[in-house]
Amino acid sequence: MPVVRAQAAPLPASKAQHSAPRTRKKVRTMSLPPLHIPPDGGYPVFLVGDTYTTLLSAADTGGELSLAEAIVPADAGPPPHTHHGESETFVLLDGTLRVTAGDEQFDVEPGGVVYVPKGVRHSFKNTSPGHPARMYFLYVPGGMDGMFQEIGRPGVRGQVGPPLDPADVVAMGEVAEKYGYTLG
Repeated sequence: MPVVRAQAAPLPASKAQHSAPRTRKKVRTMSLPPLHIPPDGGYPVFLVGDTYTTLLSAADTGGELSLAEAIVPADAGPPPHTHHGESETFVLLDGTLRVTAGDEQFDVEPGGVVYVPKGVRHSFKNTSPGHPARMYFLYVPGGMDGMFQEIGRPGVRGQVGPPLDPADVVAMGEVAEKYGYTLG
């Protein structure tokens, strides 16, 4: 297995939240091929009134991460929940969001990023007046993509999903333990 060697170099510290210097670690490459997902690619599903398109699955990345695109209707969003095995990063592409994570609340505009460490209760709501929000979810390590594929219905990338189906919420509760999250 080839090894990529990187010299330890300081990473820039966030002005507001991180004052301790961090360094890059040596990275071991895996025997996975590079991937390209075209704008109409991925595996879309409709779930809880949203459209989730898995762009990079845990299987694609050797478990390192999962990346999904979400289309969330206006005034919609998931109930509070906690991921116990992975962090989640939101990258907002279109619309506006209010993300609640622990005791913090963030009003997010396009281009904004919110990081939620594992174990932190969080939720979000699309606050865009009358139109959907579009964002990427990055899960580290990967695996949450399996939940979308397991309980979602085949969808169309970029389309707003059908209205919320209460059966989806029940299904999310039924697979919560398998995918390491709690609702509420």
